[in-house]
Amino acid sequence: MTVLVDPLRRYEHVPFSVKDWCHMAVDGSFEELHRFAASLGIPRSRFQGDHYDLVPWVRARAVVLGAVEVETAELLLRMAGPRGDRARRRAAARDSQGGSTE
Repeated sequence: MTVLVDPLRRYEHVPFSVKDWCHMAVDGSFEELHRFAASLGIPRSRFQGDHYDLVPWVRARAVVLGAVEVETAELLLRMAGPRGDRARRRAAARDSQGGSTE
């Protein structure tokens, strides 16, 4: 199992004081992701179906604890759950049509 985090992204439109965050997902079991999130002090109620959102200081702690930094496109392709399944199907269809991912 690998816990994955993508780069921080700014969300100017959100009505929160913190505007920068990233996603934390897993390429294995959601239970393992929940345990990792709990080790960061994130309550399970913050799980968004296939990922957790992380603010900058929590992202930094996740990386120290072993989360792997990847680009958002890679996180989507590797993540467990329906969103990852859709990303993999789109990539396979693009590849079968001769499309490039580079």
